[in-house]
Amino acid sequence: MDYRPLIWRQFSFPDPIRVQRCQKMPELGPKILFFSGGTALNKISRALKYYTHNSIHLVTPFDSGGSSARLRDEFSMPAVGDLRSRLMALADETVLGQPEVYELFNYRLNKAAHPEDLKQELMDIADGHHRLIQPITAPMRQLIRTQLSVILLKISDRFDLRGASIGNLIIAGGYLNNGQQLDPIVFLFSRLVKALGTVQTIADSTHSLAVELENGNFVFGQHNITGKEKEPLTSPIKRIFLNNSSKEYRPAKCNLLSNREDMIMNSDVICYPPGSFYTSVLANLLPLGVSDAIKSNPNLKVYLPNLGTDPEQLGMSLLEQVETIIKTVSSEPVVNAKGILDFLILDEAHFKRTPIEDITSVEQLDVTVLVAPLVKAGSQYYDEHAVCQFLVSLV
Repeated sequence: MDYRPLIWRQFSFPDPIRVQRCQKMPELGPKILFFSGGTALNKISRALKYYTHNSIHLVTPFDSGGSSARLRDEFSMPAVGDLRSRLMALADETVLGQPEVYELFNYRLNKAAHPEDLKQELMDIADGHHRLIQPITAPMRQLIRTQLSVILLKISDRFDLRGASIGNLIIAGGYLNNGQQLDPIVFLFSRLVKALGTVQTIADSTHSLAVELENGNFVFGQHNITGKEKEPLTSPIKRIFLNNSSKEYRPAKCNLLSNREDMIMNSDVICYPPGSFYTSVLANLLPLGVSDAIKSNPNLKVYLPNLGTDPEQLGMSLLEQVETIIKTVSSEPVVNAKGILDFLILDEAHFKRTPIEDITSVEQLDVTVLVAPLVKAGSQYYDEHAVCQFLVSLV
């Protein structure tokens, strides 16, 4: 008989006292830290603003696709697309925020326009004549114009502005204008959009991502791994690592910055969230020092897995996902998850379709399986408010 209640713990969801306290005073909400990138967590991040203004998002700077790839190629800089995307998700969108700044930072140049027209439009924004920058008041307006003026001076004639994100260009201009340091412009950007949370790259690094496949082949560059811009991988991923090249095997290392270490060690909850499993989640665990910081934090660590199909998780069972997280953090053979992962959070439907053997094996790794209704009725996606209420109920 399939008697599942013997191997999983029912969780009181949500905790009304904790949820109401967070909704009433989100500025005093818990420090929930996410290792993530991409856009998979953006809906949850937008909802999280109603429960806490203290969430922490450590995102990958190692991407090699999309419009930020052009900036990487042009200026040998970290990828900033995920950074901008998460900051915009956390931006204050109320009348107390900066709706004009929010609109400008979310704006993209026309993909079909002539290159000269695109450059002229960018010049109009930098000169202060464009309709999107005119409503923005000083000193924010001048700060934005300064960063875009730097970009206009630095980009080559061959730079492709089609579909370019103005937010990405502003960050890139600030990066170049601050001695090629990312943190000062991220701080400024956060203030400009009144971000209700903290977003940082896990490292200020220009390294690339690479994976070794089970068949022995290597794949270089994030955009070649995700299965979104290129054909999905046909062999499972054996390991992911940082690389000094986007074309050949040149393994690299980088260190976790000290303030990121403090963020990890002092967070109330650490969450390995939904998203591209290797290039968005595990990529943030690769810098030296991340593992030690995770294990030094005595508070809860949770894994909220993908609901849909992730091309990077080719053939991976839920048990293998949990084991891969543990192995990536511990760098040792998987014995148990002590200090690395406490809870596996599953929606009720996800739990029911997971083989009982996987649930049992996960529990044997000292990971408790928590089950709750986390998906919208009639949907295949997480209910972002249900997830947020679940997470704040853990603190």
